[in-house]
Amino acid sequence: MIKKFKAFLDGVQAEFKKISWPTFEELKGSTWVVLGMSAFIAIILFAMDKVMSILVLNVIMGR
Repeated sequence: MIKKFKAFLDGVQAEFKKISWPTFEELKGSTWVVLGMSAFIAIILFAMDKVMSILVLNVIMGR
């Protein structure tokens, strides 16, 4: 059991050495892309919600 756990930890350590960590500049760029896309999707969903609300109210209320 202990040998298997040690082998597992050795494997984890070997895999961590293969990781390519992003530079700070790459990380900042990716962060801005994620924030921008999140804002874009939020605006689209807000607009769709407003349009659907207006349509549903007009159908229900018969305006």
